[in-house]
Amino acid sequence: MLVDGRWNGDWQPVQAKDDEGRFVRQISSFRNWITPTGEAGPTGEGGFKAESGRYHLYVAYICPWASRTLMVRALKGLNEHISVSVVNPVLSEQGWQFGGAPDSKVAGDSDSLNGHKYLHQLYTQVDPRFTGRATVPVLWDKLRQVIVNNESADIIRMLNTAFDHLTDSALNPALDLYPEGLHQAIDSLNERLYHELNNGVYKVGFATSQFAYEEAYQGIFSLLDELEQTLSDGRSYLLGEQLTESDIRAFVTLVRFDVAYYGLFKCNRELIAQKPQLQAYLQRIYALDGIAATVNIEHIKQGYYSIKALNPTGIVPVGPRLAYEFSKEFKSEHKYEFKTDFR
Repeated sequence: MLVDGRWNGDWQPVQAKDDEGRFVRQISSFRNWITPTGEAGPTGEGGFKAESGRYHLYVAYICPWASRTLMVRALKGLNEHISVSVVNPVLSEQGWQFGGAPDSKVAGDSDSLNGHKYLHQLYTQVDPRFTGRATVPVLWDKLRQVIVNNESADIIRMLNTAFDHLTDSALNPALDLYPEGLHQAIDSLNERLYHELNNGVYKVGFATSQFAYEEAYQGIFSLLDELEQTLSDGRSYLLGEQLTESDIRAFVTLVRFDVAYYGLFKCNRELIAQKPQLQAYLQRIYALDGIAATVNIEHIKQGYYSIKALNPTGIVPVGPRLAYEFSKEFKSEHKYEFKTDFR
């Protein structure tokens, strides 16, 4: 991590732990908001007006938190308004890096905006004395040359509304991932998804005690069983027929589950492929226009299996074969139509 602006030690996956060996995630540091007029959002300062071409996302395909910003960007028709750089999925001794690496079969983009080699250099460009971990996603302001926000929950919420004045004419105007009548239900479900599933898989994978591992493991599968039952009534999405922010949050973990969390993170009671309702749900969302382009299975596998603390040999599994990658029949059934271009 960075300590007072200096890189300190090799990258390690465990950010912190409590007295019982539970994984503890770092709190995001930059919390400004893009708004239609540039006024301040719920946190941070003002001055970040929603303008086409002004903002840039730094992301990693391996990272579920970053990938949910890519999903909302695609679903809201913002591909042509917000540019993207994808880092290398294989974490280096200095964390996320741009471009290729000698021992990596997959490469990331170069940092065409700022010319950095490592993501942490972007953080110290903004704050020369920054202390913390350099994480993705990063929402960057090209005009002011600063980080707007590095908290994915904030970013997907602001992308849902801030740029609507630029996209409404070309897209379904009814698309709203946080509709007024569902705020309470979405917020409640999001809370559970975060603690029991999104961060739950990390609490399992990076647990440093048997107690912490089993506690988080039970939480994951208790929630997955509940979601399987919820979807069994024929609904399309977790809260009914409306695609919401909660579906974005669920999808990014489910799509990585069988290829990474089941084996590497020891979340191995059963595969998502063995839960028919969740598997069909995963396929439905994957088939939405623009979503498949936000999922890069090779990056996901190469990235997770490069974590030496969990996989010291560095061997990346060949499988599994994923049904949703080969299925196209769901697309014609969906009422949502979005732009399919991604980059």
